[in-house]
Amino acid sequence: MRRILVLLFLVAVFAFNIESQTPAVTVFEGARLIVGDGSAPIENSAFVIQNNRFLQVGRKGQVNVPAGAARVDLTGKTVMPAIVDAHTHQPQKREELIDSLQRKAYYAVAAVISLGQDAGDQPYQMRQQVIPNAALFRTAGRGITSPEPGRTDVPYWVTTEAEARKAVQELAVKKPDLVKIWVDDRNGQYKKLSPELYRAVIDEAHKHNLRVTAHIVTLVDAKDLLRAGLDGFAHTVRDKDVDDEFITLIKQRPNFFQIPNLPDRGVRSDLSWLSGSVPADELKKLQDASTDRPDAQQAYGIQARNLARINREGIRIALGTDGNVPWAHHIEMEDMVAAGMTPAQVITAATRNAAQVLNLTDLGTVATGKSADFLVLDANPLENITYTRRISAVYLRGTAVDRAALRNRWMTGKAD
Repeated sequence: MRRILVLLFLVAVFAFNIESQTPAVTVFEGARLIVGDGSAPIENSAFVIQNNRFLQVGRKGQVNVPAGAARVDLTGKTVMPAIVDAHTHQPQKREELIDSLQRKAYYAVAAVISLGQDAGDQPYQMRQQVIPNAALFRTAGRGITSPEPGRTDVPYWVTTEAEARKAVQELAVKKPDLVKIWVDDRNGQYKKLSPELYRAVIDEAHKHNLRVTAHIVTLVDAKDLLRAGLDGFAHTVRDKDVDDEFITLIKQRPNFFQIPNLPDRGVRSDLSWLSGSVPADELKKLQDASTDRPDAQQAYGIQARNLARINREGIRIALGTDGNVPWAHHIEMEDMVAAGMTPAQVITAATRNAAQVLNLTDLGTVATGKSADFLVLDANPLENITYTRRISAVYLRGTAVDRAALRNRWMTGKAD
């Protein structure tokens, strides 16, 4: 009898293991699907998810649905890829970083990169981790700049070509996702990183198969950085309108990327869409601070015209927000449309293009074989880009982000 019980137990364990290894399959049907590559949306779509990946993507009725698949009806909804933010600055403490990545996920972001203010080994360790309800993390490690005493000492401060090359060599050991340089005198406060030094950085980085992105302000610096072989701008030119020579220099580099990182438009905005995810007193402060400011409008105007020109010329544009405001990407997308891009172009910049900048081949589009990272929206952002804020659900790696639990934690200060 004892032997029979043992045998039955082993059979049950074997059966459980077989069942637990059978991957769950789910089909999502009926939504308007924005693929993320600029193509026309798929109306009445269907996509199948298995092993946290898109198994099939197409129209409802034209996709082979495996027997026993769970079904999710998304009729009346719009689906698009989860957003990628290609320019942020993230906290250094692990707990604060996790909280930041979860806030980004709540507001529909699948991945971020922190550009140049990350010290030590922890950022590289976090890059290897997949955290529940959180965006993926990528890093440029320590950036490179001329000395900026009193401002920040995280980046490498370089004053000679040998120091510039050594900084890149140290970075190369850790394989950062990008190398970040600052070419800016901070309104005359510091000596700007010189052409000799940034040329050394770019040359050394390329020897190690690393790409370089630059914080810039002036058109003159932007042109010389392009001649030096820079791979992408972390800002648009901010001092004047770009010219034909600038466009020609960019077009000589087909893989170049432009992250606009537009400034505040300087217009009063309705932030009521944040209600329920931001404590009322904090939201009131944010709303009170949102005012009409002519000086800010002028600064935005220069950069908006430059973005519009770059967009007309067909140069690759990717979304980035700078700083660390959890919902900033939604505001940036609205600002990009205000600058003259279409909602479809902005969505592509915020999904496929930003994923390409970070070499995240699994993200950016809703396509067979890619990670199932997508948004379910209550309205169509192709009609109004602010509809990316009307989030019904966020799925990262095939699993719904527990937005209710996150919201409860932030609003009450208590975990579920």
